[in-house]
Amino acid sequence: VSTQSTGDASRYWFNYRHAANALSIYYSVKRLGIPDSHIILMLSDDMACNPRNPTSAQVFNNRDRHVQIYPDDVEVDYRDSEVTVENFFRVLTDRLPEGTPSSKRLLSDENSNILVYLTGHGGDGFLKFQDTEEMNALELSDVFQQMHEKKRYNELFFMIDTCQAGSMVLPIKSPNILGVGSSTVGQDSLSHHGDKEIGVYVIDRFTYYTLDFLENVQPNSRATLNDLFRHYTTAEIRSTPQYSNLNLFRTRKPGDILITDFFGSVRQTVLFDQSVEKLMNITASGTERTAADRAEKSNGVVRELEAVTQLPF
Repeated sequence: VSTQSTGDASRYWFNYRHAANALSIYYSVKRLGIPDSHIILMLSDDMACNPRNPTSAQVFNNRDRHVQIYPDDVEVDYRDSEVTVENFFRVLTDRLPEGTPSSKRLLSDENSNILVYLTGHGGDGFLKFQDTEEMNALELSDVFQQMHEKKRYNELFFMIDTCQAGSMVLPIKSPNILGVGSSTVGQDSLSHHGDKEIGVYVIDRFTYYTLDFLENVQPNSRATLNDLFRHYTTAEIRSTPQYSNLNLFRTRKPGDILITDFFGSVRQTVLFDQSVEKLMNITASGTERTAADRAEKSNGVVRELEAVTQLPF
């Protein structure tokens, strides 16, 4: 099961590109098969309906405007003042108030592969939220450790596009988490290009080249994370991507991890060599069994089928 959490932590019109970054990843994972029920989307500001937006109710990540990344069916789970460090941490650890709807919860378990993507303004060891508070790198590392202890993931891929992003990636110590930041400590992460009519930059360089790679990925693609990492060049990104400790990712090597294991969702079929009716062994002629026998047999098969659905696909 692939699950995704995408967050734009910046407010204000001049940070349009950060919303476009997050929406671009959202658009890509939906194209590759992850439904909204498996996505938590956080947007600090409503760029689509901002009065300065000349393309009302639309957001673009390219001056050519060939893709509208704020479709009519977009599902924003947390917006405006709801986008806080506390709420982000609560979503990851599932420590939300009682009665929180499932659409606002990350419904994951030990079989889930999770993609966490963040973008915004940052510095050495922090990421700004709403321009009023900061998420500390050590706090984030601790939250990932809590997720591990609570069996909230099978594997987790963490991406962050911000200045000095490496400072948010290096403290990660939890197993089976692979992180990549857009820049090393001391480096800025730069925007790619702007739109003269919109009047601001519309995407950052790291996210732009991530999308450049994802555009050639299909649901049945055999492309791997290594292929994505090789696609990043310092000359194009104008910063140096920083990776977490690869030794912590114990299950597989990046060259063995398909892009679609985190950015896509392909439903796999489990084939049985006999019908469900035969498995249950309940037939119209089975009058010799008592009702209790039939119920026990039925419950056993239900448990078997439930176990199949929990396989770490």
